[in-house]
Amino acid sequence: MSFGFPELAAIRLGFGLSPLMPPPADVEAVLAGAANAGPGPEAVTTDTAREIATRFRLGLQALREDRPEPPEAQEAGRLLGTLPLEDLRRRVIRALDDPIGFGERLVQFWSDHFTVRAINKVNNALAMAFVDEAIRPHVNGRFEDMFLAADTHPMMLVYLDQTSSRGPNSPFARRRPQRHLGLNENLAREALELHSLGVGAGYDQKDVRELAELLTGLSFSHQEGFAFKRAWAEPGAETVLGQAYGGGRRGGLDDIRAAFRDIARRPETARHLSRKLAVHFVSDDPSEDLVGSMAAIWRDSGGDLPQVYRVMASHPDLASGLRQKVRQPFDFCVAGLRALGIRGERIARLELPEFRRAAWGPVEAMGQPWGRPKGPDGWPEGADAWIAPQTLAARINWSLRIPRLLLDELPDPRGMLVSAFGSTQSAELAWAVPKAESAAEGVALILASGDFNRR
Repeated sequence: MSFGFPELAAIRLGFGLSPLMPPPADVEAVLAGAANAGPGPEAVTTDTAREIATRFRLGLQALREDRPEPPEAQEAGRLLGTLPLEDLRRRVIRALDDPIGFGERLVQFWSDHFTVRAINKVNNALAMAFVDEAIRPHVNGRFEDMFLAADTHPMMLVYLDQTSSRGPNSPFARRRPQRHLGLNENLAREALELHSLGVGAGYDQKDVRELAELLTGLSFSHQEGFAFKRAWAEPGAETVLGQAYGGGRRGGLDDIRAAFRDIARRPETARHLSRKLAVHFVSDDPSEDLVGSMAAIWRDSGGDLPQVYRVMASHPDLASGLRQKVRQPFDFCVAGLRALGIRGERIARLELPEFRRAAWGPVEAMGQPWGRPKGPDGWPEGADAWIAPQTLAARINWSLRIPRLLLDELPDPRGMLVSAFGSTQSAELAWAVPKAESAAEGVALILASGDFNRR
């Protein structure tokens, strides 16, 4: 099998080849995709999310008081109910129209790394704001800035119950001894275990508790917005990983910012996140040379993410590891739409029921319900998590049905074989596709193939 960097990078680092766009010519073209992944004009803000949620809550209050629900509250409820579908739609559109796809792949990766979930629909808009405010602005910057933005974002505070955390010796708790107010360690634990250092990185329960105490004071409500409430904060200095923060006139957010900066720059963080990037983009079991090279540039650059991406995109393992990763359901659907030559504008025109059939329902049937990961560790990476009889059947069903749903005329499978794979297709698939009895069968053979489901 002989292939060049352009098709390799499109398949492994992006959302696959497209007959409508050329593959990236070189590493610089790939990295330019990350620079274009920032918030767009459709971005949702926390203020917008608060406004929608407040209108919706007014309706709930009216119902509790046996009053008619105001029309604006009803409209807010309908909007909140459809926002997850629209969120998936706009993510699909951006992924389809991204010339390479690397930037949107990174948004997907980091959004999953910093997993949040709207447990009830009142926070659906806030979950969208999280990606637009905490992830997209920092995908092409320093990790420490994304780390702070994500772990102090209102959606993360709500998801991990940080809004219920009070310093045991804070003025607020001391005035209310009968309420037994105290720490919630969820955010502190995930910040160390999942978001930075990784499991077994040398921190202990004392570090978790002290970081939890440092984080007391962070608050959010739809009525008041985001704030640091000193009356909730644990007084005195906190020591995390041997470094003291706060004390005296507590610095609040400045102390939290300093702690997150120091954690982000630790070698354990460089190692953990370099490996996680390599696992996601290259191999479920990446080589020590790849991970070590990425971690070294992470340490030397202070967590400058574009430099880390460059090492990954130019490493020999990118070629030797072809077909070692299974495309997750979202990636598979986007790659399939790109291979069919479908643009974002076609997805934008779909009525919601059509979009449900084309993407929302299939992604869920394949095992990745949009916006609903089971826990704060996000979606699994291993191939066995995605390829099982039921989920594989859903991929085959998508390959048979969706091309005919979205296209008036299917592409010639023989041409699609070239445009979707370049020269990376297996000999078996190259033999089978021209023998298909119809265009629908040939297209389905391509999309349901092991070649296409792996990258």
